[in-house]
Amino acid sequence: MLVGFVGIVIFSLTLPTVKIAIEVFSPWFIAFGRAALAGSVAACWLLVRRAPLPARADLPGYALTACGIVWGFPVFMNLALVEGSSAHGAVVLGILPLVTTLLGVLRTSERPSLGFWMMALLGSALVLAYAMLQSSGALTSVDLLLLLACLAAATGYTEGTRLSQRTDPRLVISWILAMTLPVNLALSLYTFSPAFLTANPAQWLSFAYNGLFSMFIGFFFWYEGLATGGIARVSQVQLLQPFCTLLAGWLVLGEALTLINLGFALAVVGVVFAGRKLAVRR
Repeated sequence: MLVGFVGIVIFSLTLPTVKIAIEVFSPWFIAFGRAALAGSVAACWLLVRRAPLPARADLPGYALTACGIVWGFPVFMNLALVEGSSAHGAVVLGILPLVTTLLGVLRTSERPSLGFWMMALLGSALVLAYAMLQSSGALTSVDLLLLLACLAAATGYTEGTRLSQRTDPRLVISWILAMTLPVNLALSLYTFSPAFLTANPAQWLSFAYNGLFSMFIGFFFWYEGLATGGIARVSQVQLLQPFCTLLAGWLVLGEALTLINLGFALAVVGVVFAGRKLAVRR
């Protein structure tokens, strides 16, 4: 769970940095460009490691994972952040652990206990209640995009974890990025605009963070944690991500950090610690 939490801390800066980058870059270029940057580094890392090729039987899993975390999640999330704030996005994405657990049960041999399900539902209900309070009780088109991003990410997490249980997690994310590199390079060039060259250092740094950390290094820790500790249990650590992102948004963007934010954060932390002690049969 601690290894998985390191990945969550890395991911928690994704929304604030995208919000900075999207001031000048298009959401499409950020999605494909960050994957192209990560894929270039991953390909070099695979060459240095002289990594073996993925098994042919695993290729469908690699393709499904790529659709979820390389294309689906970044595109939907970036489009939502054109109008929505990083704080709002962070809270709506708080339902991601529950969706990941559901897909994990369908795709793996994990069988959480009733008590575990109760804690997972309670944590997700707290996050959704917070989202409804923040948006005056109504869900918007931004929320729909974020929910689609959530489904895409959960698919990528589940399939990537299944692969990581048979292969080094670092090789899994590296091969996913390397295999999709040609497509991402082509789409990056297609969506590039000369106006992007006017970006300031903070915007370029935010773009680079998304490519190197959110898209690559963060998955070293996240897939390792999920593969070792189980999808159901470790995915609940991600309930903390909305509040890590709120803190990052406060530090990086100056977004408000209120007593309501902190109160819900403490409640979710309590749920996560309660859920980690409940049984998950494998």
